[in-house]
Amino acid sequence: MADRLTPRAREIVAAARDLLEESGPDRLTMRTLADRLGIKAPSLYKHFPDKHAVEVELVVQLLTETAEVLETAEAGAPGSLEALAGAYRGYALAHPHLYCLGTERPLPRTELPAGLEDRAALPLLRVCAGDTDLARAVWAFAHGMVVLEIHGRFPADAELDAAWKRGLRALHP
Repeated sequence: MADRLTPRAREIVAAARDLLEESGPDRLTMRTLADRLGIKAPSLYKHFPDKHAVEVELVVQLLTETAEVLETAEAGAPGSLEALAGAYRGYALAHPHLYCLGTERPLPRTELPAGLEDRAALPLLRVCAGDTDLARAVWAFAHGMVVLEIHGRFPADAELDAAWKRGLRALHP
């Protein structure tokens, strides 16, 4: 991502990320972002054509960081779906607003750096022995579990670790 942006644009995206992480996607507006940076909102448009372009850069961060987390988990426990799922869950729960921004809307594929989406998916695809359908099913399970956990949809007494293990075993015995 660093090569894609000017230093000022990187500063804007960093401020957007801070604002997003602190307050959620509803508070991420060009006006609140400009206020955070101590500038007038029209100055942002010198660097980004619109809010969507800023959000694309946040999705780039999400996918890049997810890829790094999954690659690290894979290196530490080659072939372990549980290690990948734990890393995925841990990252999503540590960055819930970024995760939701990047996963609860259509993915801006045509605006992402070439190969980034594939890089983020590759560790899971390797664990699933190249079975794309299985990898998609596992990702759907993990995503669903994470989103429900982020949004507080499980009862307080739910044994989520046990549910994760059971679901992963069902998909990948």
